[in-house]
Amino acid sequence: MQRSFKDQLNRTININYPPKRIISLVPSQTELLFELGLDQEVIGITKFCIHPEVKFKEKTKIGGTKKLNLELIRSLKPDLIIGNKEENEQAQVEELMSEFPVWMSDIHDLDGAKRTITEIGELVDRQPESAYLNHLITAGFNDLQTLALQNGLHKSVAYLIWKGPYMFAGRNTFINQMLAMNGLNNVVRENRYPEMDLKALATLNPDLVFLSSEPYPFKEKHLEEIRLALPDAKVMLVDGEMFSWYGSRLVKAVQYLFQLQKELY
Repeated sequence: MQRSFKDQLNRTININYPPKRIISLVPSQTELLFELGLDQEVIGITKFCIHPEVKFKEKTKIGGTKKLNLELIRSLKPDLIIGNKEENEQAQVEELMSEFPVWMSDIHDLDGAKRTITEIGELVDRQPESAYLNHLITAGFNDLQTLALQNGLHKSVAYLIWKGPYMFAGRNTFINQMLAMNGLNNVVRENRYPEMDLKALATLNPDLVFLSSEPYPFKEKHLEEIRLALPDAKVMLVDGEMFSWYGSRLVKAVQYLFQLQKELY
């Protein structure tokens, strides 16, 4: 059966419904598809789609999120490809769009993440499963906000995503909202992912500096340089997946963020 769907770039795609040969171009959306029970339908994933581990090992890897192997994708003959505006490279996606049904997400906040879960659930015929995930996410993040308010958690923070040069999560990002929902005020005022040196960061005087595990893999050895430049700040390593993966990982993020809040009171 043919059905039409609109993606989040306001494009209409026509697919054989429900789709039986799905390729996912984004790690967080790949994890969501498996969480929705599409173990057999997902036939291709990126080399960064590491969750769940057992599925990562057994599925065909079609390159990286920004460097797709288009010939391999063609050989798999997908009846649906699912990507994301920010994470995938426009020219490659447009080439795929000329040959296959490609559904694209465009996510900036928690409401957008939940809408994406709903829409992907409809796209792959897993509406009850996606509704239950959204129920868990909504309840969990409501509790997180309540907890931050009850404990008077109100600290300023800088969130590093890259080194060489240092880059930060700014406004109009999913990470920024994750911080705000946990009583944390982002000191970086610019939009998206601005560059900034440590001297400029010190003038913003954040209470906290978070070093994310991705996309740059910050480790213990990187903490000292930041601490020397900002001796009054608490500098911490944080799990980037819990702040930036916007699929079913948000259910796991709730418990992680509960524990993180406890460390910050």
